[in-house]
Order: sequence, then C-alpha cells, then structure tokens
Amino acid sequence: MKNRHKREKPYQKLINKMFWQTLAMMLLAIVMVLLVSSAGRGNVGNFITRLISETFWVDWSLAADLYWGYVRRNLDYILIAIMVVLFLVFFRLLLSWFTKYFDQIIAGVNQLTGSRKEKISMLPELEFMADKLNQVQDELERSLAAEREAEKRKNDLIVYLAHDIKTPLTSVVGYLDLLDGNADISAEERNKYIHIAREKSYRLEKLINEFFEIARYNLATVPLHKEEIDLCYMFVQITDEVYPLLTANNKMVSLHLDDELRIYADAEKLARLFNNLLKNAITYSEADSSIVILGHKHKDNIVLRFINAGTIPADKLPFVFDKFYRVDEARQTMTGGAGLGLAIAKDIVSLHNGSIQVACQEGKTIFTVILPQGLPSARQ
Repeated sequence: MKNRHKREKPYQKLINKMFWQTLAMMLLAIVMVLLVSSAGRGNVGNFITRLISETFWVDWSLAADLYWGYVRRNLDYILIAIMVVLFLVFFRLLLSWFTKYFDQIIAGVNQLTGSRKEKISMLPELEFMADKLNQVQDELERSLAAEREAEKRKNDLIVYLAHDIKTPLTSVVGYLDLLDGNADISAEERNKYIHIAREKSYRLEKLINEFFEIARYNLATVPLHKEEIDLCYMFVQITDEVYPLLTANNKMVSLHLDDELRIYADAEKLARLFNNLLKNAITYSEADSSIVILGHKHKDNIVLRFINAGTIPADKLPFVFDKFYRVDEARQTMTGGAGLGLAIAKDIVSLHNGSIQVACQEGKTIFTVILPQGLPSARQ
C-alpha cells in the first residue's frame, strides 16, 4: 500500500476528476441518443404524434402521417444532427472545466509577483500545484529578505568605510603638514612622524581596496579558464605570498598535501579561493598559532581542509559565507574586511561544481573544500 502511494503522481486527483467528468458526459450523451432513437417506438412515438396533433390542431391520423413523413423517415439524420450538437455542447463544457484549472494556475503565478503575499489556494485536484507555488513563494520571500539584509550590510559597510577613511587620511595630511612646516624638527621626531604617516597610508590603502572589492564583486557570469594545476606548488606559492602577514601576526602555515595532487580548474580563481581562506584563518585564528592545510584525493574529488585555532560563535556560523557579513562587526576593527572573502570563496567553489563547509570542534575552525578533480581520464 505504501509503495502504491509513493508511486502515485501528484496530479492523480486531477486525472481522476477529468476522467469521471468525461465518463459522465459520455453516458449522458448515450442516454439522450438512445432516448431520441426510441422516438419511433411505443409511448415516445405516441407522445410526439399527440404533440403534433395538439400543436397544429389536426386529427390523430394526420398527425401520425406527419410524424411518419417528417420524423420517422428522417430519424437517422435527426440522430446524426443531435449527436453533433451534443458533441459540441459537451466538448465546450469539457473545455470550460479544463480551462478553469489554467485560470487558477495563472492566478496563482500572478499572486507570486503581487504585493500581497497570501497563501495560494486552489481546487482540491490542484492542491499539488498550490503546494509547489507556495514553496516557490516562500523561497522568493527568503531570497528577497536575504538580498535586503545583504544590501543593508553593504550600505552600512560603505558608510563605515567612508567614515574610517577620514581618520587615516586626516592623520597622513596632518603629519605631512608637520614635516613640511617645521624645519627645526629633530631627526627622531621626523622619523616618528614618517613612520606614523606610512602606517596610516597602509591603512588607507586597505580601506580603498575594500571599496574596490565591493564594487567588483560579481562572479555569476565569470567564465572559467581551466588548466591542469599542481596544487602542492600552488600552495607553496600562496604561502610565500602571505609570509609577511604571517610574520606580522607571529603565525605559521603547515602544509600536509599528498604528492602529485593535481586538478583541472581555473588557476587564477583557485588561487583567490585559497588565498581568501588562508587570510581568513590568519585574521581570526588565535595568536602565536599554526594554520594547518590538509589535502588528499578521494575518489574523483580533491578534499582540502583549512584548520586554525579558535572558533566562530555558533549563532554566527551559518552566516559566514553570506556576502558583506563579518564575524567581527566592530566598526573600527583593524582586522575586519569587507565581508566578501568567504562569499567569494563559496562562489568560486560553486563555479567549479564543488562544495565548501565550515565546522568548529575541539577549539578549532575547519573549512572543508571538495572540488571535482576533473582531469582527463588519460592523465589520471
């Protein structure tokens, strides 16, 4: 019984309703044709003769002659005409019943785009369609809410960045004015002011780069230029690139990758993916800690794990891949970026038909990336 219900189509009620409606019309048409065909026999024939006699004020014998001359002799043609008329009438009724389902579906679709988001309801036989449309409506509402929230975060972030840019810019201008307008300043003070102006310039550069990152965030239509990549070599290069950042934070990277770990993918985008994950680990890991990167092949996939000391609050963990979301929402933080690094990482993984997940356990944060290896069979 359970298997039969599982195999039952969602529109089975609609099929049953249309079947019984069609069957009822056919039976009604057959009954009417049989009724007309029996007009020449028994009580029906007498009834028609009496009707002719009373309508035209003629006697019974003349009425019988008229009946036989105009009705009985042409009964076949009359039956054909009646059948045609019945067919047209019943066919029109069937179309009306059938098209009312389209009307309800169209009304439900129109309701999706309307301003009033009420629950969509339809006839019982269209319940399956109402359920689907309600699911779509719920998904659209969730997507719109997420877009509004992302847009709010983006606008808030732009306001914060615009405010934060003023601080280092004012400092740079101020210290340069001191250096330019005071010829008697000591060498020690001059070096101090130059050092501060340089640090503020670096901060200003970082904020400006964040503006560019927000402006260029759009990976949906970016094409992939795939090639065979040696992941071990790529990670060595990426680690070397972030060495100054590692040194400044007194952290290190430990690579544990299988030999000959290769993948067919877009090298530039993968480098950006790994760079974003590594910088995120450097930024949010505990002080004086080591970041571990593991990599191996599993079946037809490459599995990579980025592990760093420190955890993400449980209430913020589901949102770390949302664009413009920052775990550290402090406005003046020196470590918080535009909130795009992990969102971009997720998009790059999706472009490669892979998956990315984050989990916290035993005081560590683990980002797991699974990418299809994609190498031609001849090279594997």
